[in-house]
Amino acid sequence: MKKIIAYTDGDARGNPGPSGIGVHIIDADGKVLKEVSEFIGNSTSHFAEYQGVMVGLQTLTAMFGKATKEMEFELRMNSELVKKQLNSEDQINEPGLVPMFIEIHNMRVASFPNLILAQVKSELKQESVKLDNDAIDDKE
Repeated sequence: MKKIIAYTDGDARGNPGPSGIGVHIIDADGKVLKEVSEFIGNSTSHFAEYQGVMVGLQTLTAMFGKATKEMEFELRMNSELVKKQLNSEDQINEPGLVPMFIEIHNMRVASFPNLILAQVKSELKQESVKLDNDAIDDKE
């Protein structure tokens, strides 16, 4: 089964403040397949993290289409809280995140039966952190 790794990140300067997301997608050999860097306006860091996950899954769907159902994906993020919330291990206390949680859940059910969510330290996902910071820097 083909394995793809996606690093996602979201950041808000000022929390809330100017925010950006970064997605860095590689194959199992480490070859870069796609990078996304987007400014998302003003938000909280949790909102930006969720947005990074959503854009990551949307990008993977656009890249691989229906083949995602037959592939293995590992989505790596630095927010342990967001990982736990998306895995239904922790409650969502910010009501504004619930619609994004539902959308991510629906994408997982429809297209990603072999998706693993993992929490990694920032230094292990430097590319996605750089991408979200670049998106914010471009707008400031």
